[in-house]
Amino acid sequence: MQLGDARTGKLANNMIGFGRALRRAGLPIDASRMVLAQQSCVLVGFDQRRDLKAALEAVLVSRHTDRLVFNELFDAFFRNPDIAKQLMAQLLPQHKAPTEPKRSPRAQEALAAPPPAQANKPNEPQTEEEIKLDAAMSASTQHRLRHADFDQLSASEFKLVERLAREIPLPLPKFKARRLMPSARGDRLNWGRLLNEAGRLDGEVLSLPKQRRRLQPLPLLILVDVSGSMERYARLMLAFLHQATRHLKRSVYAFGTQLTPLSVAFEQDDTDQMLLHTNALIADFGGGTQIGASLEDFHQNFRNEVIGRRTLVLIISDGLDTGDLSQLNNQLNWLSKQSKQFVWLNPLLRYDQYAPLAGGAQLLAKYSHQMLAIHNLDSLEKLAQALVNVTSKPLPEHK
Repeated sequence: MQLGDARTGKLANNMIGFGRALRRAGLPIDASRMVLAQQSCVLVGFDQRRDLKAALEAVLVSRHTDRLVFNELFDAFFRNPDIAKQLMAQLLPQHKAPTEPKRSPRAQEALAAPPPAQANKPNEPQTEEEIKLDAAMSASTQHRLRHADFDQLSASEFKLVERLAREIPLPLPKFKARRLMPSARGDRLNWGRLLNEAGRLDGEVLSLPKQRRRLQPLPLLILVDVSGSMERYARLMLAFLHQATRHLKRSVYAFGTQLTPLSVAFEQDDTDQMLLHTNALIADFGGGTQIGASLEDFHQNFRNEVIGRRTLVLIISDGLDTGDLSQLNNQLNWLSKQSKQFVWLNPLLRYDQYAPLAGGAQLLAKYSHQMLAIHNLDSLEKLAQALVNVTSKPLPEHK
């Protein structure tokens, strides 16, 4: 099949439209990837749709969680040739046909069209939709949003920050497990391997195989406040922790007026699917806060999640509790003694003169081993190093 000159045909423009759709869906698409995509189209050709899809996926997708979104956008883009023109013009219709297949939220957002462009007046500020379409990959916008409080973001900025939060790593500190592993610089002999090698060599010992204790990350317990005052912070932290801890042993619970296990939802590979599952599970989202009652439920029914004083406990809350303070005091005392480190992640620490005046906040400050801020992207990027510093310190004695 003759493709002609890509520089004079429609291939380049169509691929740019497809790349823009992928970028709006959160895939890290840049100019170099688009060049590779066009080259792969020329090499593979358009005779076999399956071969073209595989070639584009190989050069445009680098994360397993993005494969589903890529497949949905590829099917939508190459199923209807007119979609290429619509994506380039960014004028897709607002209402889909009844036969339109159901897609994931990321794909739907990438294919959704903004309202028709309107001429701005000379002194009229930039609209919110322009931020969503034009600043998605802007370096200056990302720099500004790194220091923007989650609670002060507009709707389009919140979506962008949530997408950026998923890219922040969180390598947790490790501890020496009981199990051993081979190591050339180990501190003890591997007697089993030594005897096996000696048996194969008629009793001769040519080397001394060594081993050491295996290093593995601390078990993680995450308790997320989903009350009304924590609504935005809770959603951002769930999206952040879902990706940042996907390879770790973790247990996740939401609490408001009741305790809700979220570990099943966190088993989803795609963050958007996890959030949809979480919304279906949490019945008290955006309600009140009764931390003591929720922790007592955890103590009675899920206390085995705290493993042998090695668990790193992250409680994400502003401490504005409306429940029984004596109940909260007892449960926090128990939880802090059972955990390796008990860290309070508080969005109110964004204020320089913050002091825990509420009763629940005072108890959290009393029993937590450290308080850390989680109000913007910059604080999330510093969280990993802060946790390493916290776990390296000896535990304080509670009064």
